[in-house]
This record gives sequence, structure tokens and C-alpha cells, in this order.
Amino acid sequence: MQVVVIGAGVAGLATALTLSRSGHSVTLLERDATPLPPDPAGAFEWDRRGAPQVRHSHAFLARLRNLLRDRYPDVLQALLDAGATDMDFIAMLPEGMDRTPHEGDEDLVALACRRTTFEWVLRTIALDNPAVTLIDGVAAASLMGRPSGGPGEPAVVTGVCLADGRELTADLVVLSGGRRSTMATLFDPLGIEIEEHEEDTGIVYLSRFFELNDDSAYPEQTGPIGGDLGYLKYGVFPGDNRTFSITLAVGSHDDEFRSGLLDPDGFLRAAAALPATAAHVDGRAFPITGVNVMAKLLNRERRFLDKDGNPLVIGVSAVGDAHTCTNPLYGRGCSLAVVQADLLATSLSEHPDDPTARVVAYEQASREQIHPWYRASVAQDAATRAEAERARALAERDVAEPDEPSRAPEPPPTEDPMRAIMRDGLFPAMRVDPVVLRAFLRMFNLLEPPDSLMSNWDVLGRVMTVYQERDDRPPEPSLGPDRAQMLAALHAA
Repeated sequence: MQVVVIGAGVAGLATALTLSRSGHSVTLLERDATPLPPDPAGAFEWDRRGAPQVRHSHAFLARLRNLLRDRYPDVLQALLDAGATDMDFIAMLPEGMDRTPHEGDEDLVALACRRTTFEWVLRTIALDNPAVTLIDGVAAASLMGRPSGGPGEPAVVTGVCLADGRELTADLVVLSGGRRSTMATLFDPLGIEIEEHEEDTGIVYLSRFFELNDDSAYPEQTGPIGGDLGYLKYGVFPGDNRTFSITLAVGSHDDEFRSGLLDPDGFLRAAAALPATAAHVDGRAFPITGVNVMAKLLNRERRFLDKDGNPLVIGVSAVGDAHTCTNPLYGRGCSLAVVQADLLATSLSEHPDDPTARVVAYEQASREQIHPWYRASVAQDAATRAEAERARALAERDVAEPDEPSRAPEPPPTEDPMRAIMRDGLFPAMRVDPVVLRAFLRMFNLLEPPDSLMSNWDVLGRVMTVYQERDDRPPEPSLGPDRAQMLAALHAA
């Protein structure tokens, strides 16, 4: 089968890898002229204007690592040879926790790696296969094919028209242009409108990369580092070759905080004020980038089947963020893209001669394995916005002057019960209960569905036991300063 893949980022390269190793010929199209750098260090300076997120924090979760381990061990080894390292979550269990091995512990290992290194390794290996060809420096202008002949009859894609006038015929076109890709222009000649659902994440995030000094080591880590102060989210992401990144996220309309964090010194002061990140900026490392910002972040899904489950179009599929994108702050994008590329390869092998059955099988598999993370991301973002609004309302009430003493004060906004259970039940339980911690880590690493914690009665019972004891234990340690204190730290001389 002749396949044309539009977009040579992680999703496109993973698609080229999986399909070429299944016996298909693949042509990769990349809009930017992007010659391959010589090594991972050079890749960090790669000019990837079509993928501005490459120099932001990325997570390569256990499900992705396990897929590489089981199906593409040479790719995993090449990543390790390029400087990526294993993140063994069981080896990072909190001090004092029972370390008796559990079944499945070997799967709780992620990869510490920069996005540019991951993409460099994928491209190097993909292009080493003679079945893969790269055409870069030219954009896809539209899809070729024939429109639908009427209700229930899908349109058919037969190739791609390039911006320079060339035409490439294909048995399958794969759209993998990332979260900023648009469908309308490509599909216009076929008269197809792909249904889209979008939800604003409500955040802007800012990232900065660091490299350890020669005589320094990473701070001791017990589990993933990240937290949510309501007005600010934060995370630390280990990278390859003694690098790491810190990401700070604020509300998309919080111009005061965003401007403070855009200042390189302000960013460092904010990181130093957070207990979880302070040790990373205590002099053991030096910045290797300025402050990179990402805005206009959406959760979005696109549907290629009609309401009856029939394909709108055959001969084309989408992979990664071009199909379903989630809030990048949760670090799932690259992992889900590689998983989805593998799902596409499976659908082709199971239905080599039936393009309709192939589309249905692929979309159903994506609905089962990718879509739940979209729903989870939308729900989590909605809860975060509600909590931020609650915090804002409480802050305004606390500083407001009582100019109408005869009017009864309005009650404070109520807290989301699930957020309270997570704060006073789940998170404390994770520090002492190996069953709860493993269940969280399996969900966090995409090994279990996003609702798995709430559907596991054993785990839920353990969490609720800890929650019921919330008034009988010391207050939880502070995750960081309040908003006023952080603003003061941001602007300190």
C-alpha cells in the first residue's frame, strides 16, 4: 500500500515507523525545510516553526515506553543510547512505604527525554528504512479524490495536491499535522465537513529548560513532581543528557502573572518559591533557554464517522493531535499519538482490502482508547476553572469594603467535593498506601482508563478511609505561597 503522511512530527514519524514496518511504502510530507541535525544536542536547536511546542516540557509515559519495549525495542534502545533514561516509579516510592513487589511493577517505567531528542531518534530510524521517503519544505494544499455520491456514500481520497503543484497519489493519506492543523482547506475540494468539538483549556503555560552543572545531580525525587495552587500549576520534567524543564501555567486571562513569568528572572523567582521546584533552581543547574510560552491551547476531537457509525470519507485517517488533542499540561500528547499510530497499523493489517471496515475499526479503537482522555481533560479543565473562579470570588470577598451593611453577605462559593476528596484523601493516601499509589501511577501513565481510580472499590475505600481522618491529622504541607505572596516574589528586586 502507498501511504502519504502529512506532517513529520511525532505523530507522523510514528505513523511512518509503524506502517513501513508493516510492509507499506510511506511518503512523509513536512511543510518546514528541516534538515536532520547531527545529534541530540543539535536537535535541541532544530528549527521546527511548524511545531512551536518542541522546546516545551514533554512526558513520555509508561504506556508509550511499554509499546516501544514490546513492539519496537530498537527504537527504545536508540532513545537510551541518545541519552534518554528510564524513570522507574517503583524505585521512587516514598521513604518508609512497603516495597513488596506487585504484579505489573515492571510496566511502571516512563522515559525522561526532551521532545527534540525523541523526534530526532524517530526521524533517524524512520528514514533509515528504504520504504520511507521525506519531502520537506513544501505544504499540502488539498486532498484529491471524489466527493460523496449521496447520503450514506463516503467521499474517497486518492492523494494529495502539494502547494508547488505536484500531485501524489496514495491508497491512504494520514493527517498528522498537529494541534494547529486545519481540516477545512484540505477537504474543500471534496465538499466534506469534519465534525469538531473544542473546549478551551483556560490556561497559558510557560517553560524553561536547564542543564545540570558538571558536579551536580538531580534533586531526589519520589514520584512525579507537579502541583496545582489554583492560580498556578507547575511541573518538573526530567530530560535526556542531564537536562530538565520547569513548566508554570496560569489562567489565559491572567496577564499580571503571565507578564511576571515571562521575565527570566521572575520565572526563576517563582520556581524558587515553590517547594517542589526550589531545589532545581538552587544553583545546581543553569538555564539553556529563555522562557517559552504556549497559548491558544484547546481540547479538541474530530469525528470521521457519521451519527450512524458510517465513514464520512475513506482513504484518509488522522493521527495524534490532528485527530484528538488534549491539554498539553497533562503530558499525554506524544504517548497517545504513538499509541494511535499503532492502532492505525493494526486496522490496516486486519482490513487490508476493505477501506470502509478499516476506517470503522480504527475510529472505534480510537474512541475506546483515545477519546476517554479527551473527556477527562475537558472535565479536569472545567473543574480547574471552577476552582479558580471560587478562589477569585473568595479573595474579592475578603478585600471588599462592606458598603451595604444592611444586606446579608453572600455565602462563599462551594468547593467541588471531588477536588476535596483528592486533596484530603487521594493525595495523602498516595504517600502511605502502595496500592493507592500504584493505582494512581497506572492511571497517570495511561495503563488504566482515566476513571479507574473511582471504579476500583478497593482503592476508593482506602482513599475514603484517609479522607474521613482528615480532621485528625496535621494539616497538609503547603504546596506553595498564596497568590499575593507569589506576586510579591515575582517582582522582588
